[in-house]
Amino acid sequence: MRTVDGRVAGRRGQATRQKLLDCLSEMLSSSPYRDVKVIDVARRAGTSPATFYQYFPDVEGAVLELADHMAAESAGLTDLLAGRSWAGKSGWATAQELVDGFLEFWRKNDAILRVVDLGAAEGDKRFYKIRMKILNTVNSSLADSITELQSKGRVDKDVNPAAIAGSLVAMLAAVAGHQKGFSSWGVKQAELKPNLALLVHLGVTGKKPSR
Repeated sequence: MRTVDGRVAGRRGQATRQKLLDCLSEMLSSSPYRDVKVIDVARRAGTSPATFYQYFPDVEGAVLELADHMAAESAGLTDLLAGRSWAGKSGWATAQELVDGFLEFWRKNDAILRVVDLGAAEGDKRFYKIRMKILNTVNSSLADSITELQSKGRVDKDVNPAAIAGSLVAMLAAVAGHQKGFSSWGVKQAELKPNLALLVHLGVTGKKPSR
């Protein structure tokens, strides 16, 4: 772990750096990204702006650190699909667990994901790359699942696996980012999950699930 000027950070320095990141993460949960200032993060961490600048060039640089760490953790989403079956009742279980895991990941990382989405929407390639890294963990696995089903004659050969997978992942991301909004439409979380899983199952297999 190195400081901005290239020096190797000791154990104490690493602890201070992590505390700054933790405090920034907490602040993003309750404050708009653009309202978060270096001095506020430093004060919350019990240190000074000068110390903050030893480890990060600015708030955006620290946010990118948080986003990179989150993107690395998103690799675990592939476990929701690896080696899973889409046949019969097992297919319904696969769809449900994918939806559960995806929505939980979004809830856990809601604050930083909002910043990533904002940066990506504004054309910042750094945030766009991180967003795509997260979505690709599921997109590639879903496309592989559909391709496998095609090879077994269980999905129409005219279906484009990449197009279907990309559409489903885009839907999951949009819904995951709007979970709180569904309550204003009278949709409870317990009702949202099975209906979203139904759409995923239909998209992958082209059939209603066996329950």
